[in-house]
Amino acid sequence: MPKMKSHRGARKRFKITGTGKVKRMKAFKSHILTKKTSKRKRRLRQSAIITTPGEAKNIKRLLQA
Repeated sequence: MPKMKSHRGARKRFKITGTGKVKRMKAFKSHILTKKTSKRKRRLRQSAIITTPGEAKNIKRLLQA
């Protein structure tokens, strides 16, 4: 049987941290930025951790190669 491939879309969007948590970037930072405040745009630059256990489990399964 051939090797399993990781989900390419998920691989571009998520990273697994050293402790096994799933890291993602925040949305709404690509366009229409003029109406957003500097504070909001600065916060959107930061990454976030996926806290829902079920979602994290599904994403980890997609990332397994």
